[in-house]
Amino acid sequence: QVQLVESGGGLVQAGDSLRLSCAASDTFSLYYIAWFRQAPGKERDFLGAIRWSLGNTYYGDSVKGRFTISKDEPENTLYLQMNNLKPEDTAVYYCAASPIWGISVIEAANYPYWGQGTQVTVSS
Repeated sequence: QVQLVESGGGLVQAGDSLRLSCAASDTFSLYYIAWFRQAPGKERDFLGAIRWSLGNTYYGDSVKGRFTISKDEPENTLYLQMNNLKPEDTAVYYCAASPIWGISVIEAANYPYWGQGTQVTVSS
């Protein structure tokens, strides 16, 4: 069982930047680690993913160009750098992981491991 712990959320103003972290207890068995977010009353939204061993990244259209995924492999930590934040970015942000190769990375149902989430609130 892989444990994921997100951190770095908070209250920021529009235009600010924020970096979220996702610490994994173990990445040896993982192929993909991803970021999703969920705003109240909305479905979980795919932000981006990384193929852990190779470093290939994939991004959702809603954040392409503003958000960047990176990793610290020795620390088993995934980051989400968020720039030029907007009020519509307000949501709970989750990281998720899958040990299965070849999944559709945009589908939340393909990830068996999830963190508890971290709240990001962007004021206008």
